[in-house]
This record gives sequence, C-alpha cells and structure tokens, in this order.
Amino acid sequence: MDKFIVSARKYRPQTFDTVIGQSHITTTLKNAIRHHQLAHAFLFCGPRGVGKTTCARILAKTINCDHQTKDGEACNTCPSCISFNEGASMNYFELDGASNNSVDNIRDLVDQVRFVPQTGQYKVYVIDEVHMLSSSAFNAFLKTLEEPPPYAIFILATTEKHKILPTILSRCQIFDFKRITVADTVHHLQDIAIKEGIKAEKAALQVIAQKSEGCLRDALSILDKIVSFTNGELNYANTLEHLNILDAECYFKFLDCMQQQDLAGALLLFDDINQKGFEGDLVVNGFAEFIRNLLVCKDERAAGLLEVVDSFKDKYIATAKKVSPVLLISALNILNETEIHYKAARNKRLHVELALIKLCYLQQAIALSADTNGLNKKKWTDAPLAFRTYSIKPLSGGSISATESLSNKIQKRSGSKDDNKNKRNEAKLIIETTRNVTPGIAEGQLPATSNQQPATSIVIPGVAEGQLSPLDKIRKQYQGKGKNDDGNINHPLKEEILKKAWTVYVQKLKIEKNSSAQSFEMAVLRIKDENTFEAITANNIEQKFIEQERNKLFHFLQLELQNRLLQFSVIIEENSSLKPVIGLTLSSTQQFQKMIEQYPLVKELKDRLRLELDY
Repeated sequence: MDKFIVSARKYRPQTFDTVIGQSHITTTLKNAIRHHQLAHAFLFCGPRGVGKTTCARILAKTINCDHQTKDGEACNTCPSCISFNEGASMNYFELDGASNNSVDNIRDLVDQVRFVPQTGQYKVYVIDEVHMLSSSAFNAFLKTLEEPPPYAIFILATTEKHKILPTILSRCQIFDFKRITVADTVHHLQDIAIKEGIKAEKAALQVIAQKSEGCLRDALSILDKIVSFTNGELNYANTLEHLNILDAECYFKFLDCMQQQDLAGALLLFDDINQKGFEGDLVVNGFAEFIRNLLVCKDERAAGLLEVVDSFKDKYIATAKKVSPVLLISALNILNETEIHYKAARNKRLHVELALIKLCYLQQAIALSADTNGLNKKKWTDAPLAFRTYSIKPLSGGSISATESLSNKIQKRSGSKDDNKNKRNEAKLIIETTRNVTPGIAEGQLPATSNQQPATSIVIPGVAEGQLSPLDKIRKQYQGKGKNDDGNINHPLKEEILKKAWTVYVQKLKIEKNSSAQSFEMAVLRIKDENTFEAITANNIEQKFIEQERNKLFHFLQLELQNRLLQFSVIIEENSSLKPVIGLTLSSTQQFQKMIEQYPLVKELKDRLRLELDY
C-alpha cells in the first residue's frame, strides 16, 4: 500500500512556470537568473499558502542547475536538480525561524556560511517565518546579511513584514506575494481533479475557492477532505454540507420575507437553520455578505467584484434590480451592528431574532421616515411665525408731532426707496407738551428758582383722553396697587416667615428623598428689601443643587408668603472659618530665632562654641 501524500505536497510546483498566480514574481526571478543579476538577499512576504517557500526552493534549485533552460528554468535532469528533488542537496539549508529564533542559532548559521560549497555555485539559506526571530538574533545577523560571501544567498520568508526590523528590510530585495484569485484556484483544482480522476462540479470547486480566501494550500486541503468524505464525487450540496455553509437560497428567502414583511416566515426559517446546527453569527455574517453581493450587482462597473457561484449570478443581478439600495444599505448596517454585539449577547438566538424583526419592518420604517407627512427621525422644529402689523390711520387734526422732525431726519439718512409709499401706513406717536403759564413770566420761560419742568403727555391714536391704555392697566395692577391676581395684598418679606417657609420646603425635599435637601439646609437667607432675598451658599455645588429646584421653590414661596413680586438669587460666599489653616514652613534662621525666644541659653551656647547655622 502506497503512502498517501496530500495534494499540497504532491502537486507542489517544481518550476517557475507552474507557480499559480504569482507571475509578477516568477518573471522577475527568471530574468534575474538569465542576466546574472541575482541579489544576495531576498525577502518573500505575503499571506499564507501563496507560494513563498515554494518560490524559494525553486530559486535555490534553479541557480545551481547545471543545464538551465533559455527561459531561466531548472532542467530537473542534472545531478544537482535530482539531489535537490530528493532532499539530499548539500547547498540548500532551510531554517525555521519560529523554533530557531535565538542568537546562538543565528551564530551557528553564520559559522556555516564561511565554508565554500563543494558542488554547485551557490549555497542558499532559507529562513522561514523570519519575523519570529528575536531582536538580538536580528542584530547578530545584520553584518552577514549586508556583506555575505559571493557564493551565499539568503532568502527570508514571512507573513508579517511589519514585524521585521527596518535594518533588515533595507538589506533585502522585497517581493510581495498576492492572494490567489478564485478563478486561478478553480482552474488549478480542476487540473488536479482530472489528474486524480475525481468527479467535481465547477460550482463545488468555486465554493472551495471562496472558502480558502486566496490560500491555495487551504483549498487543496479542503479538496482532499471533501474527496474522502464523498468517495471521490464533489457536488454543490455535499460541499456546502461539509464546509458548514448555508445555501444562497436561504438568503434569497430571507430577502423575500423582508420585502413582504413576513416576520413569521423569517423566524421559522431561522429556526429551521438553527436546528441544522448553524450558529447565529454564521447566519448573520452570510446574510451580510449576501446583501453586499446585491449592492455590488446594482452597478455593472462593479460586477467583477461579485464572487458567487456562476449558477447564481443571473439570479443575483435580477434580484438586485428589484430591491432599492436604501433598503440594502440599511439592512447591512443592522446586520453589521448585530455581528459586532453578538459575542456580548447572553441570549444569542434572541439577539439574531431581534435583528430579523428589525429587517422585516425595515421597509415600513424607511417609508415613514421618507414621507414628509409622517414620522421622521430628525427633530422637528416649529416654523417661525410672521410678525403681524396693522396700519394705524393718521390723526386728522392740527396736532404737531414732537418726533416728526426726528423721524424725518432718520428717513433722510436711511435713503429708503419706499418712504413715500409707506408714509400713510406708519404708526405715529404724538407727544404733546403743555406749558405751565405763570403770571408775570413770558411764555416759554421758567422762573430761576422753579424746579418745575414742562408736563409731557403721550397721546395714542384711538385712545380717548383720560382713558387708560392696556399697558397702564397692567402697570397699575401689578405695581401701583401691589395686589395679587385674586385681589390680596402682597405681603412684605419677614425673616421669621421666610425661614419657616424655607424649612417647610426642606422637609418636603427630605420626604421626597431629594439630594438637594442638604444644600437647602446649609444655605443662609438674607433679606434685601420687601420683595427680594438672597440664598447664600458656601460653594458652587450647593448653588447648583438649589438652582435646579428654582422653579418649584419660586412657585412654593410665592404661595406660602403671598407675594407675587417675590424675587430671590443664589450667591456664593466662602466662609473663611471653614478654610484649613496652612502652616508656613520656617527657615533655619527663623527656627533658631523661635528657639532663642523660648530658650535664651541656646544663643549663649552657640556663641561659646562658635557654631554656624546650616542654611
């Protein structure tokens, strides 16, 4: 019985032409070999399973080949190529950087470099996963990497280029490997299936290629696994079952439930999927990818980004034309938020079902927000009201306006074009001046000792003489008579009554368990006049607590004190007695003076011993 060799090793490329999807690198290396312009150090970086180590081995075999082809390929027939293919080459050394990452391992490698190759032209050293080397190992490798012997070539391979020191990067030729495209992966899998006699549907191979995410080694491993599972027959159904992938038909059904607002159908469909063993995050992620594919199909220019099975492409395009992009973008946002918070959710099934509920009623929510007569997510503000004016007819009489000359000057300065049109529509405030006539004094003159001034009366058009205007009524009602709305007289403030009402309000706050009660208790009241008092607090925190109860307190005190003209303010006055006393640090001289005052003999001792103070 022959030993089974996995496809990733059995079909590893042996020449540059057989490398899949890296033509930009293989062409460069072949030209460098043909023109003898080979660098002494290379850095191959890129994702896993895209051919970095494979290209390093092909390069090592080709440069030591005795009969290179015109295209810069190895012949695979000379003794050097045969020994290399059998793994017995003396000029090829491969080191795993993950397990040999210390300074001692690099020193051993540097010691080997000093020996000249016995056969062939070059000694090739390949360090895989080079980013795992320690900083000390990198530094020990710098000098050798910069100026190696002419027969030594170093090839470094890594998946994380950003972890390598810049001093290493500057000494290497860097080659960036690309991910393998879905088309190249499918073509390579078809060739292997033909060679192995496997019956494989193209749709199944496309699913494998999408699942591998550009890693050809993963695609070959999945192929071997499914071939063993299906006894050599790959179809679309068993591939989906083995890879634990939901069929696109499920997502089309979810979309139909969204459009028809069929919540029951969506929940039942999710329950059926859940019973088959699919996790909720897999459903959410797959549905988000499905929505993304529909958005891609909306524009023909982006159709190349659609990575689905060929049998579903037409259905995707037809469905995308029927669905609005607003619905798709909103659904994608909901699914994205659901996937982000999925791990933190305790009831994961309910978390996914809530997302389905939002999706089923998403179309109705969008319609309501788009309708100007319906609801809107934005905050509505009242439209500004126009200022209404009523024209007042001018008085027909000989009254002379005291402000007429002033208004004429303003009109002349403004230079308005519509002055003549609006003259009749302007309201005029006519001020008449009555002169006090004193016997023996000419009209227009005032006695030298008199403090009287001309009485000025305001004549408002439409109001008879002696009749009060509405403004005067309000003034007399609230200020002249000093009465409340119910006719009661406003009582002036008294300290005892004010403190009693204040205490009642504090008790009310305590019953309500309001945190402001303590600030009210600590406040000090000070009356300024009959209608005004101040609440004095010690700091701004107490002030804020009282200010947030201002409206309720104001209404309460007005009723309790029977004073509609009541006003109060909350101020801060720091109490100096509460401030901590900060003691000043005395200098050495001051401490000595204090000591002398208390113990005079200390000075005498200092003078006798001729001591000096330590400043």
